[in-house]
Amino acid sequence: QVQLVESGGGLVQAGGSLRLSCVASGRTISGYNMGWFRQAPGKEREFVSGIKWSGGITEYADSVKGRFTISRDNAKNTVILQMTSLKPEDTAVYYCATVLRNFLMFVPRTPGQYQYWGQGTQVTVSS
Repeated sequence: QVQLVESGGGLVQAGGSLRLSCVASGRTISGYNMGWFRQAPGKEREFVSGIKWSGGITEYADSVKGRFTISRDNAKNTVILQMTSLKPEDTAVYYCATVLRNFLMFVPRTPGQYQYWGQGTQVTVSS
């Protein structure tokens, strides 16, 4: 069974930075696309960023493009989301997710396309 554990969330002032980590167990992340989503209170879970198994393709939501960077370290079975220039509207629970099938040729952008999820880590940005 694939398990994903997020860490790195916290409280930060607007303009600050946070680095989220997602460590996988039960299966290597090598060969599998990975994604980050977030969910604010009263809102639907939304795509933030994703990275292809090869690492060569990354995708971002328009709202975070230019501020967030996703990366992966297959040797450490870890995916990183580096967040800079944080805004109050970035406040949410952030979830790491991965897919069931390996070697997908595209980066999924909807929650239903991901089969494994972490428990989430809270990010709060104060104004």
